[in-house]
Amino acid sequence: MEFIEKKPFTAESTLKDKERARITMMWLTMFAIFIMFGGFCSYFIVRQGQSDWLVFDVPVQFTYSTVVILCSSITMILASLFTRKANRWVSTLFIFSTLILGIIFTYLQWEGWVVLIEKDLHPADPRTSSGNNSVSLFYVITALHVAHVLGGLIALLVTTIRSAANKYKPNNYTGLKLAALYWHFLGGLWLYLFLFWNYGDQIF
Repeated sequence: MEFIEKKPFTAESTLKDKERARITMMWLTMFAIFIMFGGFCSYFIVRQGQSDWLVFDVPVQFTYSTVVILCSSITMILASLFTRKANRWVSTLFIFSTLILGIIFTYLQWEGWVVLIEKDLHPADPRTSSGNNSVSLFYVITALHVAHVLGGLIALLVTTIRSAANKYKPNNYTGLKLAALYWHFLGGLWLYLFLFWNYGDQIF
């Protein structure tokens, strides 16, 4: 009879197992979020050809915010890089920079909504029986994304504090990995939504 030799449990192996479990849960969460937004995109495809679908120009603030959130992904990559190099303060600086860029992104989204309202494009138009479906959908999509961004900002704040307190090590920075993964997802999701809204009618 052959016996399979089991590797002894070590602190490092336990840490890696926990990290894999947490990262897997994050991927599942992101998949669920993507499916939700995919439902809204499907609604866009179905409704855009109908007579009450209003086509409007997306304010330039949303373009600016797209550039900002893409830049924030770069600063988050640099934060992870310097954490692996055990450079605590530079890493903390880049995490904090990502946080600031995330706040700027949120502000630009708000400014974009203000411009829409100034153009008399409200979330629901009381002058019509069904409202402007396209405008309402745009508000819903962008507001839901901002809601997830706010969650990401909280994670970035916590990560900044923990990094400054030297809680992350080159071989143990799971919290930063999770925050970075989620933040990159939010950036990629927004880029997808932005391109889909502006060019989806030319594709579908």
